Amino acid sequence: MNRHMTRTLVLGGGGIAGIAWEAGIITGLRRAGVDLGEADLVIGTSAGSVVGALVTTGADLESSVGTQAETAAAKAPPVDMEPVMAAFALLYDPSLEPQEARRRVGAMALAVEDTGARIETVGNRLPVKEWPERRLMITAVDAGTGEFVVWDRDSGASLVLAVASSCAVPCVYPPVEINGRRYMDGGVRSATNIDLAAGSSTVVILEPLASMAPRQRFEAEVAELGDATVAHVGPDEASMTVFGSNVMDGALWRPAFEAGLAQAPAVVEIVAKAWRD
Repeated sequence: MNRHMTRTLVLGGGGIAGIAWEAGIITGLRRAGVDLGEADLVIGTSAGSVVGALVTTGADLESSVGTQAETAAAKAPPVDMEPVMAAFALLYDPSLEPQEARRRVGAMALAVEDTGARIETVGNRLPVKEWPERRLMITAVDAGTGEFVVWDRDSGASLVLAVASSCAVPCVYPPVEINGRRYMDGGVRSATNIDLAAGSSTVVILEPLASMAPRQRFEAEVAELGDATVAHVGPDEASMTVFGSNVMDGALWRPAFEAGLAQAPAVVEIVAKAWRD
């Protein structure tokens, strides 16, 4: 990548709340004249993989969220967050080597029964199911080995399978099989995987779980960006109130989108300064 010409948008994980909030922020910024869809590179993790696919394929974000609010949310069963939190506690255990921690979480993830319905659900979120021309990177983790992987249009995974794997929250959704291996949520490695943007001149980070993810890891990843211009946006207090304690709640599609839309004017200046630098 050309260090002097690359603007990168990093979209972090955060469940249904994260998808809708990121879509709201991006929509609000566009209305204010700042189009993050012009990014040279988009990096999506978990919820961010959905938004990244929507942005790079030119989908209408508000319409996409509205469709999910009317259809998918009504069918979604409640999600028990306790096993999810137990899995992520392993990832934050300093006594475990990171890949070993991911492997242990993978073993927990593989215990979830695969009914085959998840791929269809994810596919329904994507109006365009082919990889875009604009550069998109989607993160996942091999559930068997704990190895970190990055999907793009040349990696041999379809866009739907790549997004489904990145959104396969351990202990909630089964890992997704791609080319004979099974993959889980890219957030198992990092909520944002910001370090993949190294070499970019400008990086805008939308991080729905900013108040929950360890700051030490975040700061270490940002440090790998060197002297890049960086703008970071996490949810404000009003958005966090909307999110509540379960970001996987299917009732959050519209409220979280509206929260992002309402927050966007407050972050226009900081994002625009970086984006137009």
